[in-house]
Amino acid sequence: MRMRYFEPRKGRIEIIPMIDVMFFLLVFFIVITMQMLPDQGLNLLLPQSSEARELPRPQVTINIAEDGGVSVKGRRLSMDSLEQLLESRDAAQTQVTIAASRGVPFQQFVHVMDAVRHAGVSDIGIAAQPVP
Repeated sequence: MRMRYFEPRKGRIEIIPMIDVMFFLLVFFIVITMQMLPDQGLNLLLPQSSEARELPRPQVTINIAEDGGVSVKGRRLSMDSLEQLLESRDAAQTQVTIAASRGVPFQQFVHVMDAVRHAGVSDIGIAAQPVP
C-alpha cells in the first residue's frame, strides 16, 4: 500500500477577498480626492482689478455674501466663531483668502479683516477677478 501524506490539490483563486480589498481602495481614494478639492465657496460677483494675480491655494477661504453673512466651507459663521475657527489652527502658518461680493459694504469687509487679524493670521489675500 502506498502512503500519501499530501494529496495533490488544484490551486484556486479566491475572488471575494480581492473584491473586498478593491472596494476598500476605491473608498479610500474617493475620500482622499474629496479632501483635495479646493473650497469652491459661494457664487460671488467679485470685484475686478488690473493687478489681480494667481495666488497659491489658500487653506481657508472666507466668503462674504451680499447680505453680509460670513461663511467658511458652506457653514455660516458669526465673527466670534470665525475667530475661534482661525485660532484653533496654527495662525502663523494659516493662509486666508477673503472673497467678498461687489455689493458688500466695505465696513463688513473690515469687520472680517479685523476678526482674521485678531485671530493672529498675517497671510491674508483678497479675491478679485482680473480685468479682461
